[in-house]
Amino acid sequence: MGCKSNTQAQRAYIRRMGIAMTAYLVSLFSGEYLVSRELVAGPVVWLLGLLPGLAIIGAFYAIAKLITETQDEFIRMLIVRQTLVATGVALSAATIWGFLENFELVPHVDAYWVAILWFLGFGIGALSNRITYGAWGQLR
Repeated sequence: MGCKSNTQAQRAYIRRMGIAMTAYLVSLFSGEYLVSRELVAGPVVWLLGLLPGLAIIGAFYAIAKLITETQDEFIRMLIVRQTLVATGVALSAATIWGFLENFELVPHVDAYWVAILWFLGFGIGALSNRITYGAWGQLR
């Protein structure tokens, strides 16, 4: 396995993330359209329900590959720190909400919101890196 330069790793990340997000949007809106109009049934609905989640897994994969392919240790540390902040935000919010929901204090929230919170936390992690280290995590 050859090493990629940081700019190559970032280009590959952008390409992978673009593919994942395109697949997510297409699968989400197509699935919503087809299911809401009852144009599909049975196993096809299961497939349509799985596709957006698989696309989000692709986005997580793109981030993991960025970490492993980034050669600059400082930039890699910033990306890892960013993912740790994202994980902390998402898991903390999901845990607190889950207990509040368990005691019937708040309404039920669909589980896919955890991934949305994770990406929000990813942005918070980038902002934290910028404030703390003066860098967003990309090469200048």
